[in-house]
Amino acid sequence: MTKTITRADIADALYRELGFSHADSFKLIDQILQNMIGALADGEEIKISKFASFIPHQKTQRMGRNPKTGDKHVIAPRRVLSFKASNTLKKALLAD
Repeated sequence: MTKTITRADIADALYRELGFSHADSFKLIDQILQNMIGALADGEEIKISKFASFIPHQKTQRMGRNPKTGDKHVIAPRRVLSFKASNTLKKALLAD
């Protein structure tokens, strides 16, 4: 079974490795995430060197089709987020 890394796991690592208090660790994580969310909501791209890029895109309205019934429907315009792994991350994943 694969383990899921949570905010609590990251906060605990900050506590153990850098000596931050648990409360300060959670505040730091929350502040970083809020800054990222705000930037993405404003349409900005986020690039974290040696990890990944998060790129917001605006999709336009288009016609779609229900594959089961064949009925056509309008798919509303929406914003989506792309994740692009860095070469360092890709190499680390392939190293296994």
